[in-house]
Amino acid sequence: MKNTNKLFYLLLFVLALIVNFSGLNVRFFTDDPGLYASVAKNLVYKKDFFQLFTYNLDWLDKPHFPFWVIALSFKLFGISVWAYRLPALLFFLASLGYTFLFTRKYYNWDIAAIAVLILMTAQHILLSNTDVRAEPYLMALLVGGIYHISRLRERFSFTQLFLAAILTACAVMTKGIFAIIPIYGALLSELVFRKKLGHIFQLRWLWLLLLTFIFTLPEFYALYLQFDLHPEKTVFGRHQVSGIRWFLWDSQFGRFVNNGPISRKASGSIFFYLHTLLWAFAPWCLLFYYAIIDNINGLFNRQKHAEYYSLCGGLILLLLFSLSRFQLPFYTNAVFPLFAIIMAPVCYKQLGKFGAQFRLIAQWLFVILLPVAIIIINFFLKPASNTFFAVDCVLFGVIVLLIVAKIKVVFLRAFFLNCAAALFAGFYLNTVLYNEITPYVGQIAAAEYINQKPFDNFHLYTLTAGNNIYQFYCKRPVDLAPIDKFNSFKSTGIPVFYANEQSLDYLKQNHGNFRVIKSFVNYPQENILPAFINKATRYKALDHVYLITK
Repeated sequence: MKNTNKLFYLLLFVLALIVNFSGLNVRFFTDDPGLYASVAKNLVYKKDFFQLFTYNLDWLDKPHFPFWVIALSFKLFGISVWAYRLPALLFFLASLGYTFLFTRKYYNWDIAAIAVLILMTAQHILLSNTDVRAEPYLMALLVGGIYHISRLRERFSFTQLFLAAILTACAVMTKGIFAIIPIYGALLSELVFRKKLGHIFQLRWLWLLLLTFIFTLPEFYALYLQFDLHPEKTVFGRHQVSGIRWFLWDSQFGRFVNNGPISRKASGSIFFYLHTLLWAFAPWCLLFYYAIIDNINGLFNRQKHAEYYSLCGGLILLLLFSLSRFQLPFYTNAVFPLFAIIMAPVCYKQLGKFGAQFRLIAQWLFVILLPVAIIIINFFLKPASNTFFAVDCVLFGVIVLLIVAKIKVVFLRAFFLNCAAALFAGFYLNTVLYNEITPYVGQIAAAEYINQKPFDNFHLYTLTAGNNIYQFYCKRPVDLAPIDKFNSFKSTGIPVFYANEQSLDYLKQNHGNFRVIKSFVNYPQENILPAFINKATRYKALDHVYLITK
């Protein structure tokens, strides 16, 4: 029976890999990946490794590490969407490896395999491996940093010291100095609960801090070179902006209280991530809540845990996100490896009567809900081809029959079926739904039109900064033209402006002098609305974007 279980772990692992990589070449349909890819593309075009630009303007928003990795991928494989996603997916694989190694270190092989499958089948992971931002990088760097620190705590080793420091430094160069908090917080919590807090004064931790700082120096140098060395530059509408101060303060604490140079209109709620996890960490969210309550109850009852890194590191980061006034759903992905480690034992160990019943109900709910939801979506979506949907249904049906026939342990059968249901949904999203959206991304159509040879000598502009998909797909640099100065704007060569519906309305209201070259059908939302999914009402969710000239 053990060998049969391992075969199913392996089978689902391979299928999960296929599903997570199945969106590798899907065209961009949200703005952030277009922005990240454009910034990295500019590194290649300008042959400048340290300075970040968008629309040929200095860009101060995110640290450099993901852009360096993406630019390297572009240099090796050429500029494309799959070359943009590939390094993120490799870091995702690294997060799986570290999740397995860490869990195997403190638990058994089955729990380690369960933790990996939980991570691979969480819905926001499946989504984010196609809609790639910085989170796949951060996932690997955080769980990897914690793993090597746990090894370093037990026995000093230069290898573990180096790896812990380099991963922590790269995490800082991905998301800022707040990335240190869950890593060092996990270590501090382990020492506190093991009643070994005095070990924090060991020399190895001073070396770790020093090395982490040294490995972070490229970020400080890049910011100094682009901003601190040039106080005359205009950034955030003002001069004398320090990139280093931004990195150490504004990008972190400014966002935390939502009053920095980059802020969101809606202020955060402390309960935002509690309800966001219901869909982002589906189909494992209900069991995750159970695992958290069970673990915290164990702490109060002075029960010994195999380790405290994952529980405390995960809760510290979740609390930090919840207290922040700057909140986005994909932030939680970075902590999903720790969430998977926390709840993996709950999926495997013997539970009391209530716990066992709750575990079955929490998993069977999604075993039924996810396939039914996909079937309903496909009915209304009416895709141009049902080939991938048919393949998805056949594979899901075969896997379900095999699991039911071969796995006799009730709770393990429910776990495997839950994984299969999550993969069924993820494969459909990557191969059917997203490919139904991308033909309606007007930015891509506009870029492909202007890339034609007759327009080679035209100078490309956009009237707003939020058109990064257009910027990426254009084969030439795109500059930003201030819309409020459109009539007086002077261009070298013949200008072509990309304009959305709102920009065109503004120009009409302000008597802008322009001529439409071509219009393109466009789906203006990043969220997938029911009106779009229903093919009969899709036209109501669409508008147009335009290429115009003066």
